[in-house]
Amino acid sequence: MEVVKITPRGYCYGVVDAMKMVRQIAENPTAKKPIFVLGLIVHNRHAVDELNRYGVISLDGENRLELIEKVSQGTVVFTAHGVSQAVRRRAEEKGLDIVDATCPDVTRTHDLIRRLADADYTNLSIGRRGHPEPAGAMGEAPDHVRLIETAADTDGLDLQGRRLAVVTQTTLSRWDTEQTIQELQARYPQIEVFNEICLATQLRQEAAVREAERCDVVIVVGDVRSNNSNRLVQVVREQAGRPAYLVDTVGDIDPAWLEGKTTVGVTAGSSTPSPITREVVQFLEGYETAGATASRS
Repeated sequence: MEVVKITPRGYCYGVVDAMKMVRQIAENPTAKKPIFVLGLIVHNRHAVDELNRYGVISLDGENRLELIEKVSQGTVVFTAHGVSQAVRRRAEEKGLDIVDATCPDVTRTHDLIRRLADADYTNLSIGRRGHPEPAGAMGEAPDHVRLIETAADTDGLDLQGRRLAVVTQTTLSRWDTEQTIQELQARYPQIEVFNEICLATQLRQEAAVREAERCDVVIVVGDVRSNNSNRLVQVVREQAGRPAYLVDTVGDIDPAWLEGKTTVGVTAGSSTPSPITREVVQFLEGYETAGATASRS
């Protein structure tokens, strides 16, 4: 089995920084304990489990305002996805020490939304409902932001004649987002576009599509809750026309996916620890197809 190790893949700088910050505060004897992460530091259970071994408590849930009420003392960590201003204020009111691990790309989007709101723009924020990143972004200016997943979500909204802007979640499919933006521009010619898909996400998607064209199948290593990992599967299938599958560990690989295949590509979401991906690569490098096994027996 030939294995194409697609690069770039795996941890992006925002995830690396977030993990490093939490480990440092956990190892700091002067830090107020206990240490709570408000949500999952990144959407990968292996990364979360690693921090839990340091004694860090991860509070899982979509509503950060509800989660913050579970913390009465110690230190609270804001995840790489960012939080709303209301969550920040509540943490301060409760007298908690705050560690902000928000990805700089997400922070830049929050700053942009506030500037646009101050200029009386209505922001159409393209993002995934239920994901913490757009939830935090909307909280920057609740009266000025409308979360949409497709252009059709603007049906029924009175937007004509308004100052309009479109911003995006950082981990979306580049191709889906471009299509949605084009549809919004056709509906609202006055709309101003701010495509905030982060460079790490874009580069991983472009590399996956490019390298998939010489592969029979592509394995994406990542957590089922990871939006960027799911988008890698999507773009390989839709843009490269190749079968692609998401696995959390090497144990999730179905031999049926590899039957009759000679070349497999491997990539990983930006929240996937490298050791997990290496296990998948090593397994595939030693894998013998059913045809090869039958010929030897």
